[in-house]
Amino acid sequence: MKLMTITTVTAMLLGSAAFAQQSITVNIGSSHPEANIWVYAMKNTFQPEVNRILAEGGNEYQVNWVENYAGTLYKFTDTREAVMDGIVDVGMVGTVWEGANMPLQNVTYFTPFATEDHRMIIEIFDDLSESLPELKNSWAENGMVHLSSLITDSYDIYANFPVASMADLQNRKLNAPGTSANWLQGTGATPVDGALTTYYTNIQTGVTEGALSFASGILPTRVYEVAPELTRVGIGSMYFGGIAANKAFFEGLPEPVQAAFREAAKATSVAHGDYVGDLAARALTEMQAAGLTIHQLPDEEKAKWVSGLPNIIEPWLEQTGDAGKTVLKAYFAALRERGATPLRNWDEGL
Repeated sequence: MKLMTITTVTAMLLGSAAFAQQSITVNIGSSHPEANIWVYAMKNTFQPEVNRILAEGGNEYQVNWVENYAGTLYKFTDTREAVMDGIVDVGMVGTVWEGANMPLQNVTYFTPFATEDHRMIIEIFDDLSESLPELKNSWAENGMVHLSSLITDSYDIYANFPVASMADLQNRKLNAPGTSANWLQGTGATPVDGALTTYYTNIQTGVTEGALSFASGILPTRVYEVAPELTRVGIGSMYFGGIAANKAFFEGLPEPVQAAFREAAKATSVAHGDYVGDLAARALTEMQAAGLTIHQLPDEEKAKWVSGLPNIIEPWLEQTGDAGKTVLKAYFAALRERGATPLRNWDEGL
């Protein structure tokens, strides 16, 4: 485990009192580039906010940021290990890829059609990751401290065919990686594994005919060029993971620096929500200008999709036990408290 190093770098005078400014080296990184929705606010909000807070707090501490963005140290399959093992001190952690090690964080992926409000998802999981022991302890057990929540905008269907009814999905092949494959159960469509980086080639070569995805991810990968028909379904926004700190590193920081991290994390959540919202809106405008046609799945057909899904939360509850029940109930209570009306009550009967 890499330890924090604090060195005295200079002596300065403030009024009549002398103090030593301490420099703290923080290795920060991600598996994705800085423009990515899950990284943008780390570089452009978290780092400068920590700097600002420390400067305004008396300038006793100064952070020396060592940036390791865009997969320079590790790839997307290793985000948990990178922070847990101290390869970086602070990093983007994709819990969506950690179904075995951090299953509780994947509750949204087992409860589709809950809400399309990505800012609400950020607010809920910022709160629950700190206040709900089951989630907070999950981060701690993996050697991390959750700082700020990461999300997606709402999932829809990007394909080379429009969807006017559920019948249009029969015998179609759609990229739906990981847990999202469950969303196609009962629709007649076949899920095919993949990632944003593979969708273009999959559709272009006929391996699939489209993908379940979100606007802010489709625009930069140019998938709309081979999947020019967008059907708005509103499967929902998802909790993707978090910006987290290595637990031993964080606990070894001076209290004012810990407080600066916490405060900066709040601003980072807001900036992340704004960036995703702005990018998703811009993505739709730019993709339409490039030839994308947007359709809306009729409400009655959407209702068929929702009601036709089997109880896809059941395997997750079997895996997570009582902790899963607690997280699911807390999540849906938080949704309803904020005015959301999930199209299916996945917490029913708990």
